[in-house]
Amino acid sequence: MIDFAAISCRFLCSVAEVPQDMWNALAGPQPFLRHEFLQALEESGSVGGHCGWQAEPLAVYRGAELAALVPVYRKTHSYGEYVFDWSWAQAYEAAGLHYYPKLVVAVPYTPVSGPRVLCGPKHCPTDIMHAAAHALRTRAAATGASSVHWLFTDAACSETLAGAGFSRRTGFQFHWHNDRWTSFDDYLAALSAPKRKNIRRERRQVADAGVRYVVYEGLALRESLWDAFYDLYRATIAKYGAIAYLTRDFFSRIGASVPGVVLILGYTAATPVAGALFFRDEKTLYGRYWGGLAPLSGLHFETCYYQAIDYCLAHGIERFEAGAQGAHKLSRGFLPTPTYSMHWLDHPQFQRAVDDFLAQENAGLEIVLNELNEHTPFRKPS
Repeated sequence: MIDFAAISCRFLCSVAEVPQDMWNALAGPQPFLRHEFLQALEESGSVGGHCGWQAEPLAVYRGAELAALVPVYRKTHSYGEYVFDWSWAQAYEAAGLHYYPKLVVAVPYTPVSGPRVLCGPKHCPTDIMHAAAHALRTRAAATGASSVHWLFTDAACSETLAGAGFSRRTGFQFHWHNDRWTSFDDYLAALSAPKRKNIRRERRQVADAGVRYVVYEGLALRESLWDAFYDLYRATIAKYGAIAYLTRDFFSRIGASVPGVVLILGYTAATPVAGALFFRDEKTLYGRYWGGLAPLSGLHFETCYYQAIDYCLAHGIERFEAGAQGAHKLSRGFLPTPTYSMHWLDHPQFQRAVDDFLAQENAGLEIVLNELNEHTPFRKPS
């Protein structure tokens, strides 16, 4: 039994209610969890208002000391989460119940695993995490939210939440890991001959078309570059009939405030024809958004993957997370990596149904991961 007597929890209306230095002291190195990133989402109108993401961050105190922060959002839909629960919502509606609103612990539009109870560099105490979980369930029941969902939790957080009564859902992404390579040719040499040949062909097609790339960071991130990138981003969103979650103002704000922003633009002559936005910390590069105008074979792979791998190799970065989904990444050296989310539904009968569903889904996923790991693109040891 955990004694919560010395722990108190308070829901806020904005990350701005916590001073930036206090938030960042607890957030850790990942750029998406920083105060600047989350506040840029709010102040740019990318969350809040009619977006269906209403910020309700949770502050956890031990006595008078701020011990932890949790990025919580009240959701009125399931867009922008990358953990798909539409079928759960449909089942609720079919039963005459309301699935929305729900409470989600996540970074909006960002399928990157990490801590979700932010406690700084030290290991987050179990009682603090259990108190946060209890506060969220109580908040959901008191405010008419159907459920609580923790998205892209790291392994330690997932284990603790499982002990607090949340059900685990497993997914996977494809991540690239630097196996002590120092050049792109070193990386290619580790691949099987057909994969190596295909990548060289894709890169040659883009280079022969006259596309040349420039990397922009720090003070080089001028407004004119954000204008160019936003045009590319919006054009690609429109092409695929997706939703442009992020406003133009968001990019200006992160460029001016968030450490580790990396913008790569591809040009033909002086015209931007492709671009990709990345974030980095000391060990990891994160691929987030991209756009392209030229109908050129291989342009997406070059812009989003090969340029990023070049960047990792040049800067000694150990891992590249290129975002959600994309089985095509496997043949280019990205290996399957499990991801986790944790779920609690206020309706006991639906919770049991979800638990049955997750047991089957997780078992099937284990088979898929085993098969993927048997077909990596790397050369077999002789």
